[in-house]
Amino acid sequence: MFFASDNWAGAHPKIAAALSTHAGGYDAAYGNGLLDAKVQRRFSEIFEREVAVFFVGTGTAANSLSLVSADKPGGLSFCHRGSHVMDDECGAPEYFMGGSRLFPVDGELGRIDPQLLSAAVERFAGDNVHAGRPAAISITQATEVGTVYNPEQIRAISAIAKKHRLPLHMDGARFANALVSLEVSPAEMTWKSGVDMLSFGGTKNGCWCAEAVILFDIDRAKDFAFIRKRAAQLFSKSRFIAAQFEAYFEDGLWLDSASHANAMAARLGGYIRQSAKIRLAWEPQANEVFAVMPIKLAKALQAQGARFYDWHTPHGFGANIAPGEKLWRFVTSFATSADEVDRFGELIV
Repeated sequence: MFFASDNWAGAHPKIAAALSTHAGGYDAAYGNGLLDAKVQRRFSEIFEREVAVFFVGTGTAANSLSLVSADKPGGLSFCHRGSHVMDDECGAPEYFMGGSRLFPVDGELGRIDPQLLSAAVERFAGDNVHAGRPAAISITQATEVGTVYNPEQIRAISAIAKKHRLPLHMDGARFANALVSLEVSPAEMTWKSGVDMLSFGGTKNGCWCAEAVILFDIDRAKDFAFIRKRAAQLFSKSRFIAAQFEAYFEDGLWLDSASHANAMAARLGGYIRQSAKIRLAWEPQANEVFAVMPIKLAKALQAQGARFYDWHTPHGFGANIAPGEKLWRFVTSFATSADEVDRFGELIV
């Protein structure tokens, strides 16, 4: 009963097979090979326009280098207070930006409040040399608490970005989970809603180690190539990242994997909804489920083999957590089985 993280899951068998398939032979290095070019064209097909694709090894690299590409001296990148770039990158974005800052903005259940964002950007819009100046805005899709931004909400944030001539970045570590939840196209969830650059994650959804930065403005690609190289993220044998993405997109595997993970989260949420011992904190929208339960019960469930973590209370969560209770996070993946969820359900209903 592994609900600790989708990072705990291994690689999908089809993706593992693709790595073996491309293990032999020769292909040009540093992203110049035939397989690299094929996968880059596939990205353009998926997003319905020509895009620049840069493979990197981690989501931290994708997020950090995206923000570096938008940075300026004294720059501030605005993000949600509980976002991954703010809380879980060990300061990597600011490290790579060489002294520029992330600026936190509140919003209920992981999503930036547009009014609060507008006020925050306006505060620094005068290029006050003592305070710094706006450089970028970053949103997380799906968010750290399992909620998603619909296209209308993305456009509301994009409008603020466009008003101040700021690029809008999307941290898409769980991009596919949000996509199938919303039932929209990749284009609709990104550039058609005003997103300028995307951290496209595959690792959490069945890849071994495959992330990419997608630039919707091709003119930014030349500079980004140098940014990636200087950050030690230009893989010599990049075809092994390309091989993963090739299999990931083949026959819609990426969407099927995300759909399964989301369905397992919904199944788990159903059991929690029926339970008298544990209660949903809010409705799951992708593949993360958050619940409130007594600490003693959580320890007992963990002793019986369930794996999950406690979580901090996010901004906008209005329900009471009584003494002796905590908020807990459960994450499902492409590898989560219905049997696992059902076995856990039997322990709580």
